[in-house]
Parts: sequence; C-alpha cells; structure tokens
Amino acid sequence: MTNQLVAIKKNQTSKRYFLLSLFILIFWILSNVINVYHFALVGAIFEILWFPALLLMFILPVLIMISWKKEKFKLRSLHLFALIIIAITIAMNLYSSG
Repeated sequence: MTNQLVAIKKNQTSKRYFLLSLFILIFWILSNVINVYHFALVGAIFEILWFPALLLMFILPVLIMISWKKEKFKLRSLHLFALIIIAITIAMNLYSSG
C-alpha cells in the first residue's frame, strides 16, 4: 500500500513539473507573439507574471533534475520531457532577445 502511495506522489510531482514547464513555454511564446501592452489588462497581467515565470524558468530545471535523479533517470519519465520543454524555452528566449 505504501509503495503505491509513493508511486502516486512521484507521478503527481512529475505531472506538476511538466504542466509548469508547459505553462512557462506558452507564457513566453505568447509574450513574444502578442503585443501585451495593446490592452491595459493584458499588460498588467503580464507585468505581474513575468518575474515569477522567469524565476521558474531557471529554478524548475534544478528541481526537475533532483526529482529525475530520485527516479534513477528513467527515460520514460515526464521529468525528461519537462526538462526538454524548459530547455526549449530558455533557448527560445536567448535567441529571440539576441
């Protein structure tokens, strides 16, 4: 019974990291594609969320690597896909600004 609870908890953690990485990717893509300051409300929401999204973009890979190490680097884990999404997001931001 306890093994099942641990597996469920690990699965939920990987899902959370995956969803957070997707949110960050979508947030940065939309902020680069859409003129966020065209509407005041959208600009205000962007101004509130850009710093937490930036922090998550650099903290989340560390957390994902720690969790993925606990799973012994399984290739079928969602941690790997979340890490790939974060890497794409960082690369996209580096190349779009420079």
